[in-house]
Amino acid sequence: MKQKTLRLDGGLPAVVVPDAPPLASKRRRKPLTLDKVSFFAVFLGVPLAIYLLFVIWPFLQAFAYSLTDWSGFSPDQNFIGLENYRRIFTDDIFMKAMGNNILLVICLPIITIILSLVLATFVTVGGSSKGQIKGLRNSSFYRVVSFFPYTIPAIAIGIMWGQIYDPSGGLLNGILTSLGFDQFKSYPWLGDKSTAMIATMFVIVWGFVGFYMVLFVAGIKGIPAELFEAARIDGAGRFRTAVSITIPLIRDNIQTAYIYMGILALDAFVYMSALNSGGGPDNSTLVMSQQLFFTAFSKGQFGLASAMGVVLAITTLIFSGLVFLVNRLTGGGKDVSL
Repeated sequence: MKQKTLRLDGGLPAVVVPDAPPLASKRRRKPLTLDKVSFFAVFLGVPLAIYLLFVIWPFLQAFAYSLTDWSGFSPDQNFIGLENYRRIFTDDIFMKAMGNNILLVICLPIITIILSLVLATFVTVGGSSKGQIKGLRNSSFYRVVSFFPYTIPAIAIGIMWGQIYDPSGGLLNGILTSLGFDQFKSYPWLGDKSTAMIATMFVIVWGFVGFYMVLFVAGIKGIPAELFEAARIDGAGRFRTAVSITIPLIRDNIQTAYIYMGILALDAFVYMSALNSGGGPDNSTLVMSQQLFFTAFSKGQFGLASAMGVVLAITTLIFSGLVFLVNRLTGGGKDVSL
């Protein structure tokens, strides 16, 4: 590095000032080769083309159809602008369905994630408070049993629980009656407005709690056992350990689970159709996807149904964005130091 010598007036000693370092030379871009081009084409171009073709393009088509009065069974498509959107937001039935979806998206993820976290904690670090950190005895058996409902197709789960809830000869009423609760002898769980939604949410939680328990178990297994041992030595109880160690260190897993469960709650078509195909008493279990299906294939109003689909898609995007935003505002983007 070159230096400059400056002499100051008044006989003061010279000051040596180093020159500024030369600017870093720009790195030369390596020329594209056939290998690089083929790599980008296969691993970036093909997935992007598939995504554009099967995700973005159908959504754009649906939006275009939503601006018409297309019946779905004729080539005639008259442009009517935003009339379909005005109709659905002034339709009491669709707004009721949207309210049911919002209720599901609030309750289902919270209930499922809390139960899954509790079960995952029990089978990983919820064992004896003495000795090695471990889960409950026979924890592997509990994992298999709890995960089993997830392996059953959703339509089969809906049909099975529809038979269990049957008021005339269902298993649930039979068990309750045998225990002395005669008021449940012919109780219509899915036919009563006050219990239809609760019974339906129970079925969905039953079907997914085991899957998310396994997801959280994998996350908890990645936490060093020394952290739990240190918390035990410091006198932290199980609840304090879960709040201060487990939840912060598997936060990404919880966020992923919340988004997936929220998307399921905003759809819930299979479960709702299998348990209450007509929307339940006073449309108490009707969801937007059911109303969309009925509008398109029963009424022959595909333009209006496309508008419902666009609203459902935008609602899902808004929900996912809110989850990411809340997670970041509450410190989710920060690294947790071990």
